[in-house]
Amino acid sequence: MTLPQTAVEIRRAIAAGRASASEICEATLERITALDSLLGAFRTVDSERARRRAAELDRHQNDLSGLPLLGVPIAIKDNICTRGLRTTASSRILESYLPPYDATVIERLESAGAIIVGKTNCDEFAMGSSTENSAYGATRNPWQTDRIPGGSSGGSAAAVAARMVPLSLGSDTGGSIRQPAALCGIVGLKPTYGRVSRYGLLAFASSLDQIGPLATSVEDVGLVLSVIAGHDPRDATSSRDPVPDFNTDTSADSLKGTRIGVPRALLREGVDSGVLAAFDQALAVLEERGASLIDVELLHSRHAIPVYYLIATAEASSNLARYDGGRYGVRADASTLMAMYEQTRGSGFGAEVKRRIMLGTYVLSAGYYDAYYLKAQQVRTLIKADYDTALANVDLVAMPTSPTPAFPLGERIEDPIQMYLADVFTVGANLAGLPAISVPCGFTAEGLPVGLQLTGRPMDEATVLHAAAAYEHVTPWSREIPSLVKNAA
Repeated sequence: MTLPQTAVEIRRAIAAGRASASEICEATLERITALDSLLGAFRTVDSERARRRAAELDRHQNDLSGLPLLGVPIAIKDNICTRGLRTTASSRILESYLPPYDATVIERLESAGAIIVGKTNCDEFAMGSSTENSAYGATRNPWQTDRIPGGSSGGSAAAVAARMVPLSLGSDTGGSIRQPAALCGIVGLKPTYGRVSRYGLLAFASSLDQIGPLATSVEDVGLVLSVIAGHDPRDATSSRDPVPDFNTDTSADSLKGTRIGVPRALLREGVDSGVLAAFDQALAVLEERGASLIDVELLHSRHAIPVYYLIATAEASSNLARYDGGRYGVRADASTLMAMYEQTRGSGFGAEVKRRIMLGTYVLSAGYYDAYYLKAQQVRTLIKADYDTALANVDLVAMPTSPTPAFPLGERIEDPIQMYLADVFTVGANLAGLPAISVPCGFTAEGLPVGLQLTGRPMDEATVLHAAAAYEHVTPWSREIPSLVKNAA
C-alpha cells in the first residue's frame, strides 16, 4: 500500500478505516528494508515487536480511535531506554544492553498509540555532529549518500528524511536534533529544558540534554510534543508548567505582530554563502507574512562553543564514570579490579568519548576547576542573560541552524575543532535552556538542504511552532523528497 506521508495522515487513515495499523506497519518495514542498507539509519529493527503491537491496535481499534498517535510508526534514538529492546548509545560498552524499563517518553508514546519499530544510529553517547562516531558505522545523508546526516541524532533524522518512518525521537545536548534535521531537510525541535522528562535517557550532559521530536512537518512535531511533554516525578528537573495542545495553531500563515530578532553580527564570518542566501530569503518570507525583523545582539555568544565544550565534557566525565564493567554492559576479563576498569573503558569507549572524558576530568580537577569549569559557568550565565535581554524585546531569535550544509563523510573526523564548530548556532539554546526549532528553508547550489532556526522564550514552544508552521505553510521546502526515496517508490 502507499504509506501516508505524515503522522496526522496516518492516524486519520486508520481512524477512518482506510488503512489498518498492520498495513501501515508492514509498509514501514518494507521501506526500511529497501533503504536502510544504503543509509545505515537504524541500529536495531524489531519487526516482530512492531507487528504484534500493530495487530493489538487493530483488535481494539474501536476503543482506541481517539489516541493521538494511533498506529503511527516511530523510531527511537539508541540512547533512550526501551524495555527489552537493545539500547547501546552506539557504543561497544553497551553493545548487548537490554534495559529493564522504558523511558517516560516511550511510555507516553505507546499510551498514545504509537508503534516503535526500532532504534536509530547516533554518535556514541550522543557525542558528535556527524554520526560518524558510532561504534557500528556511520549513517549517510539521504540527499547525497557521500555526505554526513548531521549528529548526534543522525540516524533519527535520516530515517525520517528517507520516509522510512514519519516520526522519530532524538536528544539534543548542543544541537543534536536541530543540526541533523537541517542537514537532512526535515523539522526538528529541542523543547525547553525540563519540558520533556529525561528519565530513561542515557545521560551525556545532564544540565543540557533534552529529548525532542523529528518529523517532516511542524504539525507532526507539535503533535508529538503534546504527547511526550509534561511533569514526571521520576525526573527532578521536569517542569510542572501545564502543557498546552501544541497542535492547535499550526496552520495559520500570518505572522502579523510577531517580532523576530536577527543577531547579524554572528553571521559575518564562517557561514557558507549558500546557507546565508537561503537564510536571507527565509527572513524575507517571514517579513512578507507580517513579521517585524529587529537587529539584536548576543554579545557573549561568540564564547558559546568553548563554554559548551567545557561544561558538557565535565558533566560527561561524571556521568560516564558509571560504565566501569561492574554493573552492566561490557566487562573485560582482567587479573585485578583496576585492570578490569582500564581494559573495559579502554576497549568499550571510542576515541571521541575518551577525548571528552579526559577533557572533562581535566577541567574538574584540583587547580583547574576555577580557571575552566567555574569560569565557563559564569559565561554561561552571561549567554543566558543576552538571550533574556533579546527576548524581552522580540518574540523569537532567528539564525541559520548550521553554518554549512552537510559536509562529506570523513572530511572533519580528524579535525575535532572544525567538527565542534558545526554547532556554533545551536549550543546557545542549550546553554540558556530555551526551545528552538529547525525548519527547512531551501537548498544550496549543490542540492543540499538548509535549515532556519527559531529560538523562543522558556516554555513558549507554542510561539516557536506557530512561526515555523507559518513559514512552512507558504514555502515548498518541507515537501521536497530526496531522489533516493523517489527512486525506491
